[in-house]
Amino acid sequence: MNLSTLGSPREHGGARTPPAPTPRTGRLGPDLLLAVAAGRLRAARPELAARFDLTGPRGLLDARVALAAEEEKDPAGGALAVAVVDRFRLPEWVAGTCRFALSLPEERAEPWRRAFTRTVFLAGRPGNLAERFTFDHVAEDGSAAWAGPAPQEATTALRRLLKTFSGTRELSAWAPVTVEVGASSRSAARPPVHRDLYIAAARVTVSELLVHVNHLVVEAVLDGLIAPGDRLTLRSVPRLTGLAVPFAALRVDADPRRTHELRAYAGLTEET
Repeated sequence: MNLSTLGSPREHGGARTPPAPTPRTGRLGPDLLLAVAAGRLRAARPELAARFDLTGPRGLLDARVALAAEEEKDPAGGALAVAVVDRFRLPEWVAGTCRFALSLPEERAEPWRRAFTRTVFLAGRPGNLAERFTFDHVAEDGSAAWAGPAPQEATTALRRLLKTFSGTRELSAWAPVTVEVGASSRSAARPPVHRDLYIAAARVTVSELLVHVNHLVVEAVLDGLIAPGDRLTLRSVPRLTGLAVPFAALRVDADPRRTHELRAYAGLTEET
């Protein structure tokens, strides 16, 4: 397990706990990235966070070990979502992920929050699986489908049948593209807004993008930062460090090539 499991759970609908502290502007330095990662842990699992000194990276590492021990002790427990991906196209996948998160009732979203919105990505064709498995959401173009979140045993057969989605290719830069979050059964609590979604592309693989952007987008939906009718402009940058833009949410994780360092992998700006 790595820091990508550290989500930012808050109540789904009704009163929400204020989001974990994130920068509005300025350089994303090590101290700020540490504060964001620690804040997400405190929001998700305050009882776990209280056991560790989160003023330094060591405390986060100890928390990771504790979380891994929990999973090993109860491998069938917790809440898990499964995404089956056939054709990966970033704009359609982001829009589909938003629609899936928007469809979740509070009683299913809350356990997923405590499980840090864990999601497994599998390679497969949703259309060929429809007769054997029930999906909770299918992308409009059929390129992906989502099941859960639910106890892990609910998707055991699906996870045994399919292989993990393999996206070892590193990202290439792309021209900005805007997607609109479609309507859902949930009523929008505010008028639609526009936000930029910055994604770090330097030395990041497609599989890593799926993990990081999935957590950021899902948590933003559950926090009310992304709602039906919103527009998101997807922007690639080599790194988020140095961007002087107002962020409403950040995705912070350990750098797999420099495990003692944290890196900002994606950021959602304040509304524009």
